[in-house]
Amino acid sequence: MERRVDVDALLDWYGETARDLPWRHRGVTAWQILMSEIMLQQTPVVRVEPIWREWVARWPVPSAMASSSQAEVLRAWGKLGYPRRALRLHECARVLTEQHGDEVPEDVEVLLGLPGIGAYTARAVACFAYGQRVPVVDTNVRRVIARAVHGRGDAGNPSTRDLAEAEALLPTHIGRAATFSAALMELGATVCTARRPDCERCPLPECAWVRAGRPAADVVRRAQKYEGTDRQARGRLLDVLRTASGPVERVRLDMAWTRDTGQRNRALDSLLVDGLIEQTDDGLFALAGEGGASA
Repeated sequence: MERRVDVDALLDWYGETARDLPWRHRGVTAWQILMSEIMLQQTPVVRVEPIWREWVARWPVPSAMASSSQAEVLRAWGKLGYPRRALRLHECARVLTEQHGDEVPEDVEVLLGLPGIGAYTARAVACFAYGQRVPVVDTNVRRVIARAVHGRGDAGNPSTRDLAEAEALLPTHIGRAATFSAALMELGATVCTARRPDCERCPLPECAWVRAGRPAADVVRRAQKYEGTDRQARGRLLDVLRTASGPVERVRLDMAWTRDTGQRNRALDSLLVDGLIEQTDDGLFALAGEGGASA
């Protein structure tokens, strides 16, 4: 890679301006960082922070969550979206309790073997919880590298090259490398944003994209709508069950989404397939793990 990112400039900027996020504080455990990383996937910090604080108080260690039911975890997840993440985290807590001594492992390959832990999350935990020198690549990091190093307006689709390119930028010193990864991500999240990059605030003295005249992205990405989607329908149905004290009749779910019967049926079927809800022997519907309440 010909061009590099100015490590000292980026680290100085991060030390002065980094957001005071609670999962960055001293004393936060690897389990608590893992919870934050799962919650932050496709969800803004402002929505995650209050829920994360509640979860840390309620489930400070994996065994605490493992001893709770799936339904309890789903209710606590609230409206963070993509609730399958909550179920996978509950499953992960059980595995950590039973197979890893109630601790989150340090090794990336071991982390990758845990339920719901993908390539990004495994490396994020290794880096941010244990200070390891491993590349951590999310959308923000890919965008900064695309612009500062390659002069492109957009990172394009994820590639097998992403990890290697990020690793090539890491400082050799392990402690600086972990902070650098956090700083690179912070730069993309707060300054080098997708829609309105604030180049005046960028700490990098050199940027290939700026030098090239800030060419437009090759692909214009459309914002995903939510109103009227299957996701919204699923959310409405889940809301009914989250607020219920036990299994409910089908009519309660039917009333929650009346605009499109076919879409409602499709949403209900997908919730059953995903294991987020279940149907009792007598035809009622409940959150995962609560279907036996009516027996």
